[in-house]
Amino acid sequence: MNRIAILAAAALALYPVAALAYIGPGVGAGAFGAIIGVIGSIFLAIFAVVWYPIKRLIKGKKKPSAGAAKAKAD
Repeated sequence: MNRIAILAAAALALYPVAALAYIGPGVGAGAFGAIIGVIGSIFLAIFAVVWYPIKRLIKGKKKPSAGAAKAKAD
């Protein structure tokens, strides 16, 4: 009996019903903008985590200029 109740509840939960709701173009554009903003912020966060350590390594590998070498010698 318990299985029948679970199957009936699952069948009713999965039964498609029309929402009879209208989403205007403003709400759709706002939702699209929010999704793009979230995806963009995730991309920029990953980019920052990857790029800045690489940038520091590249800066550290450069040879010092002649002026900096002369200042160290003094």
